[in-house]
Amino acid sequence: MPAKVNCKYVLRYFDRIGVAEGSKLLLTAADVEWKEEHPVWPQEKHKQPFGRMPVLVESHSDGSPDFVICESGSIERFLARTYGFIPNDIHQAAIQEQLRDQASDMFAAFISQLVAKSEEDHKENFAKFEGLLTKLVEVQTKQLRENGTNGYLFGNRLTYADIITYAFYKIILVGMVKRQANIVDVVRPRLTAEIVKLISTIESDSLLASYMSRSDSLAAVVRPPAKF
Repeated sequence: MPAKVNCKYVLRYFDRIGVAEGSKLLLTAADVEWKEEHPVWPQEKHKQPFGRMPVLVESHSDGSPDFVICESGSIERFLARTYGFIPNDIHQAAIQEQLRDQASDMFAAFISQLVAKSEEDHKENFAKFEGLLTKLVEVQTKQLRENGTNGYLFGNRLTYADIITYAFYKIILVGMVKRQANIVDVVRPRLTAEIVKLISTIESDSLLASYMSRSDSLAAVVRPPAKF
């Protein structure tokens, strides 16, 4: 795995599970020195590029200028490429990146129905969310089966696609459950055995052990409830 010498990171985001989850997982898997900062909001909004978070700051001990980047997708792709979690082949990389973009579209539809002003808008956006979720699950499951149902989407080791798939389900099913209590009952029945295995595989991956030990388990949420 590629590594940057004398390089460390600060990830700025709110103290919650949200769109920085993928970046946290990538930093952990890369085994680099990093820490979280939780700026006071909105008082420190003006200090962030574009007034948004997450923000990643890469600093170097040689005194060279800090590298600062914002937007969750841009941060993820930068880290994935820097530390070898995305293929060098542009076609293989594009296949993984499109899975991230589809998951992002699904999450955007989820947020739209959550903040809808009218019942009509809520129903329309919720139907869109369900449609995108159903298609995403279908595509992910097909890829997992074609890869031998080993718990990874591509090959036999952790990749960007695995991390982002896990992250988006965790954002919705763990991070957003306080805002929409029934979302687990909506999403969990749609998840296939292959996706549940991916989630368990990610949580048991040795590269992520240090983060999983202090984070809520997604595997416990997606596990089918016991029948009595």
